[in-house]
Amino acid sequence: MMPLYYFRISHGRYSGAADFGSELEDRDAAWAEMTKVCANLVGGISRGLKQNSQWEMELLDEAKKPVFRIRLVAESLDQSLMGSDSTRTDKVF
Repeated sequence: MMPLYYFRISHGRYSGAADFGSELEDRDAAWAEMTKVCANLVGGISRGLKQNSQWEMELLDEAKKPVFRIRLVAESLDQSLMGSDSTRTDKVF
């Protein structure tokens, strides 16, 4: 018998944990399924995401403990708090 995994989404229209589990062969199969489901949802989620908010999907094991988490974060960056270019260490080239 294969282990059951449950999806849980925080924030948004589909938030909450699934009542029905998905039988998946192992952790690798669970990760593959989670990324597939997330890919199908993220386009619509990102279009409705507000500034300074986040969306999160977790895959839970049979005991409903988190195994994997994918998070989409939207941040407004205040230039005055970031420092000048000469003091920042996270420059992009």
